[in-house]
Order: sequence, then structure tokens, then C-alpha cells
Amino acid sequence: MKKRILFFGALLIAGSTFAQVADSVKRHVVLQGAANFRDLGGYKTVDGHHVKWGEIYRSADISKLTDADLLVLKNKGISCDVDLRGHQESAKAPDRIIPGVDYILSPAGSDGLNDWMKGIAKLKGNAGDSVMVAYYSNTDSLAARYKPFFSKLLDLPTDKSLLFHCTAGKDRTGIGAALLLYTLGVPYNTIMQDYLATNYYRTAENEKMISGMVGMMHMDKDVATDMLQAKKEYLDATFNALKKRYGSVDNFLTVEVGLDAQKRQTLKNKFLE
Repeated sequence: MKKRILFFGALLIAGSTFAQVADSVKRHVVLQGAANFRDLGGYKTVDGHHVKWGEIYRSADISKLTDADLLVLKNKGISCDVDLRGHQESAKAPDRIIPGVDYILSPAGSDGLNDWMKGIAKLKGNAGDSVMVAYYSNTDSLAARYKPFFSKLLDLPTDKSLLFHCTAGKDRTGIGAALLLYTLGVPYNTIMQDYLATNYYRTAENEKMISGMVGMMHMDKDVATDMLQAKKEYLDATFNALKKRYGSVDNFLTVEVGLDAQKRQTLKNKFLE
């Protein structure tokens, strides 16, 4: 009974709907050395199709994968790893991957995060929300960051799968997942559910990170908590900024990312059923 109460409590913390997390047994890939590793499959599109299971995975840092974890990835046919971190992040904690996996670093917009974090350490109270909304509203690097990601998806062999990740698997990975699901025709409400589910999959890791940020960086606890949470207003800020700057998200994907109608249909043919 206690476990059941804790489980439903975690769902409330997630800020998502029960339906999204209820399939976590199938969606969540439990690994010893990585958190927030999950399958993007199963989501229903506006025209009645579903994203294929076992084709695209999102995750947090994978530098600590064990040998057993690597076997799991091998069995899932992961042949491409798109790392959305910056040069310094990736050098400090290199991905642990199976030999022969196609690895690509897509660091656009990430190399200044250390200085950004130092500035956040000085903030107090509810300032964290404002900083995160500002971060998600900055669209300057989005095209350069996600163009390689979509290129790898377009070139992915039909019998293989792709993994993409950043450090926490929330912000850069969350925006990437949102843009991909949008491209495939998944409704925005479902896209938001996938984004918010990070709160569920990272509950324990976030608690540890908040303690570390407060203790080692002397960061305000409320600011640290806001930074590590996935909130609706954060992802909304990205989509609103794209609409304001490019007229629509579709126009951004077409003009800046290079996803014309033919390429978008190719992605749908590959990853929908």
C-alpha cells in the first residue's frame, strides 16, 4: 500500500497526466548508469498514427553507463548517439558508447553554460523561473543545434535506432524531443506531457542535484529547484518565441532546419505506424 501511495504521489509531482507515465514500464529504460532514459514511441498523432516504439530514445548524461547498460543499448539496436552538450561538458564526461556507434556532438548554444550557471548562483527566490523562461525563449542556436539531429534521423537505417541526450535530459533534450514530436504530428498537449514527465523520471536525481547545488555552489534552494524542474511555461516559451520570430513553428522547421515537405514526410514514413 505504501508503494502505491508513493507511486501516485510521484505522478502528481510529475505535473503530467496519468496516461503518459502509466506506460513507464514500457517507456522507461532502466539503466544503472543513466537517468531519464526513455523511448519516444507510442504517442498518437493528430491523424491517428503512432510513433514507433524502439526507434528513438532520449536520455540524460550517459558517461557512467555500465557494461550491462551497454548490452541493453546494443540489444535495442542503437547505432547513433547525438550529444547535445557543449565541448567542455562532453570532454569532462565523455559518452560511454558501444564501439562502432555513430557519435556526433551538436554543441550549438551550449558552450557558454558554465558562465551562465555562475550568474544563476547569485540569484534568489523566484528569479529562477524568469531565468529559465529567458533561456527557453532564446532561439538563436536552435537551428544549428537540431539540424544535425534531424539529419541523423533522416539517414538512420530502418533496422537501427537513435539516442539523443544532454546532461539532465530536460532542456536541450526536451526541446529536441518536442520539435521532433511536433514534426511527426503529435498534438502539443502530448508533447507537453512528454516534456513534463522528466519530473517523474528524475525525481531522485533532482533531489541529489539540488543538495549539491545548494551545498557546493551556495545556490538558493528555490532557484536550484526551478532550474531542475520541467515546467509548462518553459517549453511554452520556446514555441511562443519561434512563432513570434518565424511566424510559425512549421516555418522555423522549413526555413532554418531545412525540413521541407518531402523530408517531413520521410520522417513520418520512417517513424510512424
